[in-house]
Amino acid sequence: MPFDYTLDFHTVDFRQHPELYRVGRGEQGVLLVQPYKGEILPHWRFKDAAAARESSETIYSLFEAYLNAHDFVGADMARKFIQMGFTRARRYANHKGGKKYAGPVPDDKKGQSGAHGRAELPRTTHPDVDKVEAAAIFKRKWDEAKANPEYIRQKEAFVEKYGK
Repeated sequence: MPFDYTLDFHTVDFRQHPELYRVGRGEQGVLLVQPYKGEILPHWRFKDAAAARESSETIYSLFEAYLNAHDFVGADMARKFIQMGFTRARRYANHKGGKKYAGPVPDDKKGQSGAHGRAELPRTTHPDVDKVEAAAIFKRKWDEAKANPEYIRQKEAFVEKYGK
């Protein structure tokens, strides 16, 4: 099921109400779902390879802790932050300043990812090597998280229980 952007993310505690969470696609909801955003975001850094290494390891430790606590929503949010570390580091490697699309995000699409009809800005001819390495570090952790047998088991159980 697609991510539900109609929820009141300022008041919903997804630890208390996991039934409201939807896995969605990719990174959907990564900067909305509390209390996980507040727990994970302070550790999310991708400015260079050293920051990415520390960040990805810390967030992966949170991912494992959520799995050990049988908190699938927390684990999935940690996985999304790791994925977002990869995508943002790649964006900054390819687009100086990190701006990928021309023009503002349409009002009805704020908080959602995607081009939304905007043209992609030209890519830099010489990607930032440190950002490329930062992306590779996050990519390895993202692949590890997606393949984690306990994550797969809990995701299947979550989808079976909630249909989301």
